[in-house]
Amino acid sequence: MSMITFTGAQESDLRAIAALDERAFDFPWSFADFAGSWRAGHQFIVIKDDDQMVGCAVYMSIFENAELLTIAVDPPFQGKGYGRVLLTELCSRLASCGIENLFLEVRPSNTAALSLYRKLGFEEISRRKDYYPTHGGREDAIVMCKRLR
Repeated sequence: MSMITFTGAQESDLRAIAALDERAFDFPWSFADFAGSWRAGHQFIVIKDDDQMVGCAVYMSIFENAELLTIAVDPPFQGKGYGRVLLTELCSRLASCGIENLFLEVRPSNTAALSLYRKLGFEEISRRKDYYPTHGGREDAIVMCKRLR
């Protein structure tokens, strides 16, 4: 039986996190993006299965609100509940720290993520026009929020 654990990232994990993100997305964050986020003081939570990194979320908190900046699960582990478990853990940690709302942006074309977010209680609150790059141009972002308290 495997064992799921959550850890904060270390600076030495950033290359592995960037590589995971590159495997997970057509338009991933670069190593420089993750390093800049690290330097800016953003929080990282890593999910491991038997000491193997299977996913990571990066977020920031401002007063009573938090924003999920990115979340990724390594493709061989997608569709197995790791994203749900990671996001549920993040929401629990944020709520216990007094955070009231968690915001995120998601591509309308990312139907798996949209479905997960809706199941976990996120609601669409607005759209950002032409927010994300695509192979054929740009795509809107759906802005979602989950009330944590």
